[in-house]
Amino acid sequence: MKNTTMQLSRLLAAMTAATLMGCGGESAKTESDFTTVDPAQPVSDWQLVWSDDFDGSAIDSAKWTHEVNCVGGGNNEQQCYTDDPANSYIADGMLHIVALPADEGAEKPYTSARLNTRYKGDFKYGRFEMRAKLPSGQGSWPAFWMLPTNYVYGGWPKSGEIDIMEAVNLKVADAEGNVESNIHGTLHYGRDWPNNVNSGKAYEFPADMNPADDFHTYAIEWQEGEIRWYVDGYLYATQRKSTVRYNASGEAVGLSHRGWFAEYYDQITGELTTFWNNAPFDQEFHLLLNLAVGGDWPENVNNLGIDAEAFAAGQEYVIDYVHVYECASDPDTGKGCETIRPGYESLDDALVEGEAPIPTPPSSGVVQNLTIFNDAANPNWPAWDCCGGSTPMIVEDPEQGAVYEFMVGASPTVNGFISRDEFITAENGQASPFDGSGMLETGVISFDMKVVSAPASPDAAWLFKVESNNASSAAELPLADNRDGVTPVVGEWQTYVFPLQMLADMGLDVSAIDVLMVFPSWGLGEGAVYQLDNVEIKAPSPEVVFFDDGENPDWVMWDCCGGSMPTEELDDDDHGLVAQFSIGEAPTVMGFITRGANGGDTPFDASVILQTGVLEFEMKVVDAPSSPDASWLIKLESS
Repeated sequence: MKNTTMQLSRLLAAMTAATLMGCGGESAKTESDFTTVDPAQPVSDWQLVWSDDFDGSAIDSAKWTHEVNCVGGGNNEQQCYTDDPANSYIADGMLHIVALPADEGAEKPYTSARLNTRYKGDFKYGRFEMRAKLPSGQGSWPAFWMLPTNYVYGGWPKSGEIDIMEAVNLKVADAEGNVESNIHGTLHYGRDWPNNVNSGKAYEFPADMNPADDFHTYAIEWQEGEIRWYVDGYLYATQRKSTVRYNASGEAVGLSHRGWFAEYYDQITGELTTFWNNAPFDQEFHLLLNLAVGGDWPENVNNLGIDAEAFAAGQEYVIDYVHVYECASDPDTGKGCETIRPGYESLDDALVEGEAPIPTPPSSGVVQNLTIFNDAANPNWPAWDCCGGSTPMIVEDPEQGAVYEFMVGASPTVNGFISRDEFITAENGQASPFDGSGMLETGVISFDMKVVSAPASPDAAWLFKVESNNASSAAELPLADNRDGVTPVVGEWQTYVFPLQMLADMGLDVSAIDVLMVFPSWGLGEGAVYQLDNVEIKAPSPEVVFFDDGENPDWVMWDCCGGSMPTEELDDDDHGLVAQFSIGEAPTVMGFITRGANGGDTPFDASVILQTGVLEFEMKVVDAPSSPDASWLIKLESS
């Protein structure tokens, strides 16, 4: 029987380069035109189930409990809450809560009152309404709000807080004569303090009105998955639970609406889990009325601090009534009694975007490099000026060729590249966040940069920032903290490299990177002009060489079943030492193997090069098989 002999040289698996195509703010103000909107009154299905019209001679202890403490409300407030009639009393059919200067030597400089209905009036869903005249002055902080009765999801704010109405420093005028006239509706929720979040909206009264001058009604309508805020019957804010988007496999890939969320231990898995459902606003809450003096919020806005003159004779928070209604159409969900208007569910009008973390899309398991810019724009990653109004331009550089040029003018801004739907303008572009989770240990973000002109301010520092998943996570650091310690030099091209692992250690979720920013310090960058090129997220190309002028001891030559011993033979000058295999009478297969029983144990992980990797080798058939029916085959095995 004729032996078949073949020679293999330079057998390797290699990767070729490939390209993967892939700012929260302060509460908004709403000004209403009452000539175009007819404020709706609660519909007939709202049935009164609890009320206090304050018609008695004293505060009804069957409905209200005084809180007595000097703890400062968790906000560094400057009052002690008392049950002294000087601080809270009934007169003329109204509840008066009065903030007064405390006696000299008292624990806090002011006294006031805080009342709640816990275990006396606890509610899940409904309409909650108060008619009141608010206090004024720098440092004043009246509130009508709700807290959970049983804290099912954990301590504050994990079980939620509903602020029906808050106001600070009403009637205080700034240097330009602008008078404070905002009230606020807010939700608090999320993770344990200090990682808690809140979301809400401010309502600014018309120029000729102020909530401290007259009585107004403040209300919410709370139903399963939605809460709406009203002033004098006008709906000015809506908040909702988050709505999750799923892919065909049922995996969460994003949010179609970003609203509230909850974090608590899953009863099945025992794991601390994020939930995008009705929680925490699906349990019983109770009502609170209080007037705080000072604290972290009022003392740090408007004219700062506390105006002692404003409180010298006391500040009054006067409440005409508090009413609670139940939706008779569906008391279990509170649905069916909605008092709504056009625009109440529009983000451009009343709907508030919450602070829920956005689910991270599942990794495909395929790792590819991403070129954001290299001589040509990537339509999925346009260059971007956040806030300065400029348009980044591609210009010709004598050293680099086509590069992107950015500038900073008088308006503070950040510049870079972004891959979010609202910024994609090219017809062939689409938002393509980059999944770097598969290259976390070896991957880097790298770019070349030249500072054409430095910022005018000598105090401006150069910064680098990366965001992921619509700013759900981010890492920001000085540009000089790159891997090699490179610092910008005007007029010189320099390469900056940031390992993904370093950015992940700073809190960045590398599975959905969607913004890269390079910029001088906010507000100090005017005059800066700089260019970027070769902007990439990449990992080293993995490679394993089975044989090249000698055997790889981790991948030994192998005859499965024929009993032969593959040999190293010297071939021509171009190939040198080659692997030679010979097949005898016994059927067999031959090649290279890395398994413990054969002397090697270093499997090659090719997942990183799944779409771009190749297996290549050179082969010479020295003697063909005797049978004309013999076909040549290649086979790879794994695990």
